[in-house]
Amino acid sequence: MFDALQKMEREKAEAGISQHEISDTEESVLDDKIVSFFAPSSLVTEQFRRLRTHIMKPGLSAQPRVIMVSSAMSGEGKSLIAINLAIIIAIELHSHALLIDCDLRNPSISRWFGMSAKKGLSNYLTGEAEIPDLLIKTSVDKLSLMCGGTMPDNPVELIGSAKMKNLIQDIRSRYDDRYIILDSSPLLATTEPTVLTEMCDAILLVIKAGETPRETVQQAIKLIDKNKIMGIILNNMEFKTKAMIQRYFGTNHKYYDYRYAKNNPVPSMWDKLGLVAQDMGMLIRRILPGEKKTKSK
Repeated sequence: MFDALQKMEREKAEAGISQHEISDTEESVLDDKIVSFFAPSSLVTEQFRRLRTHIMKPGLSAQPRVIMVSSAMSGEGKSLIAINLAIIIAIELHSHALLIDCDLRNPSISRWFGMSAKKGLSNYLTGEAEIPDLLIKTSVDKLSLMCGGTMPDNPVELIGSAKMKNLIQDIRSRYDDRYIILDSSPLLATTEPTVLTEMCDAILLVIKAGETPRETVQQAIKLIDKNKIMGIILNNMEFKTKAMIQRYFGTNHKYYDYRYAKNNPVPSMWDKLGLVAQDMGMLIRRILPGEKKTKSK
């Protein structure tokens, strides 16, 4: 059964691509740490709902539409936070979300989705590709990706270029209902997040619990606009007892499983197979005309 599920997710990752995506993909699977997709009724996913509500408070005259997710150091889980937040926005707000991998030194978004996109943001910024060729439509409804692309020699110059500013402005102005999530590189290790601060509406700073020193966090905050910081996310917290979970969250895992399972159940194997069949059908319809045209020649 486990092997069948692995094969199913691999096929889904290969089939759920747009006509603009590069078709050369690796045999990898959607990572099960993307809890907002695999476990929508879990306590962890509920925290992403809370994060979404905190960012997009009802009644705000100007909702933040370009959100940068960064961390003080590498390895704090910023990319995973950005992915889960984008999925929650797409699924539960029914709004279009575009996730852009701005970590050109270590792009990872494509790997989390089981894809191997050889071109992305860096290729657009160097003039090697156009925007429509780089947008990837995922199997999550209303969620699109722009991967990092080829690792360049001058990431700071590319991220800080006028072309990058024009890209954000163009996407912002073209789609009124689209949220843009920027997964940036770490603040203390690189200069790019400081540059991206000028292009975003809000900043989320991810901190790994028990590992990131307080002084490191303070130093990272000095590098960005404090007025744009909407929150600091404490990631990878460990609760050794149920009492600690109840103290911080007011309940245990079973409460949320019961509360949300009826309206937003965890996808079953057959649900996922159905999505794969739909994606495969769309892919076949796109491929067949090209095959016929080739044969006629």
